[in-house]
Amino acid sequence: MPENNILEMRQIEIQFPGVKALDKVDFSLRAGEIHSLLGENGAGKSTLIKCLTGVHHKDAGSITLDGREIQPQSPQNAIDLGISTVYQEVNLCPNLTVAENIFVGRQPMKFGQIDWRTINSRAHDLMRRFHLDIDVSRPLSYYSTAVQQMVSIARAVDVQAKILILDEPTSSLDDNEVQLLFQVMRDLRAEGMGIIFITHFLDQVYAVSDRLTILRNGHLVGTYNIEDISKVELVTQMVGKDMDTIFNLKRVNVDGDAPYMLSAKHIGIPGQVEDISVSLRKGELMGFAGLLGSGRTETAEMLFGATRIASGEIELDGKKAEIRKPYDALMHGMAFCPEDRKVDGIIGDLSIRENIALAVQARRGFLHPLSRKEQNDLADKYIKALGIATPDAEKKIGELSGGNQQKVILARWMATDPKVLILDEPTRGIDIGAKAEIQRLMLEMCEDGVSVIFISSELDEIIRCSNRIVVMRDREKVAETDGASCTQEKILSIIAEGAQGAGGAES
Repeated sequence: MPENNILEMRQIEIQFPGVKALDKVDFSLRAGEIHSLLGENGAGKSTLIKCLTGVHHKDAGSITLDGREIQPQSPQNAIDLGISTVYQEVNLCPNLTVAENIFVGRQPMKFGQIDWRTINSRAHDLMRRFHLDIDVSRPLSYYSTAVQQMVSIARAVDVQAKILILDEPTSSLDDNEVQLLFQVMRDLRAEGMGIIFITHFLDQVYAVSDRLTILRNGHLVGTYNIEDISKVELVTQMVGKDMDTIFNLKRVNVDGDAPYMLSAKHIGIPGQVEDISVSLRKGELMGFAGLLGSGRTETAEMLFGATRIASGEIELDGKKAEIRKPYDALMHGMAFCPEDRKVDGIIGDLSIRENIALAVQARRGFLHPLSRKEQNDLADKYIKALGIATPDAEKKIGELSGGNQQKVILARWMATDPKVLILDEPTRGIDIGAKAEIQRLMLEMCEDGVSVIFISSELDEIIRCSNRIVVMRDREKVAETDGASCTQEKILSIIAEGAQGAGGAES
């Protein structure tokens, strides 16, 4: 691709108290290019993007857009300059219609009033351009995350953005939705738009990118044409270690005579998930595999009491347990890290210390508050044990990277000394190094006798860690297989075949 840089960021430096977030970083973007920005959590990706969009102001360096030096002062100023961002969490108004979200703040007027006919017509045409024929007069909340992201992109295109930044846009999408997004990205590239793509899914980088730039610890590692760097080289450059070192993990051996810590027999909720049976031995790691919507999360929530079962029974440590709500599960020695850490896990305005202490405090009861010393001791213990990157325990959890937020949530439940730990997508949206650390922590807990249920959309990590794997499809358990002898091809075949692939399944 010929040099045709629409954007040039040169020698960018940003200093925060006690840390240099960016140190002489260069980045360029061509018109009509999809350029992936890669690096571990804390590498500087978000800081660089926030510099470009006016959230942070650079301490040194220059930014040139279309040959003219710019200094974005705010996100709105960046939009006015032609730089639009679509974030992982859709930042729109769910109570407004699709059309209103696209044109809010710049509605066409007619005779001194909002021209709703024009708004709806233009919005409908825009969405059809993105291969979606939907009713734009419906509230945005009516539609899936994938459609909501397309609405965000449609708004960016309609304000005539020159640069579109997509920040982890695929983390909550299924395969078909990802392919639709990629088609839209390719269409926009063909029209000359420059796209910055931030993702942790390396297969997607190779599927859609023209070039990629790697950051590590606030420094530029390099910029490469996609065909000039292999996936193994890419991971090595991102992490500073080779693949074998990163994933030097060993599945825990479980004694066949080990007692069952959790047994769920024919549990279900009519119309949701029905007739699920699973048994988990002490120190065993059981993986839940399946597509989005297969019932993995719903099963986990039933086990923990987040949704109350209508049939069946649950035994914990050999005794029947009445799990009507999460507090019951907590008191029986269970712990649950939910799928959406930002919505159901962290409390962003509280400190790391306070977030870690929550579950222990809940189990103790609020008439017996933890002392500040007890909270400090807990926080210091797990910050050190889990390698949480923070200057101290008083930093707000909302200011941490995704991987470090996940470690804090894990610390919260480790502090309760659980017998059974359920982890729902604990590695989603975090970098490859942090994924390996989370997996290593899971296996260490199994070594210590904790029984773990591990839900993940990434089959390679399910297979890498699990003693047994439960395969789900259409909100049913369709098979159960040994982790050591399982392959991705076998799991995909079972999912594709449904109940026909359940031959030999254990119940």
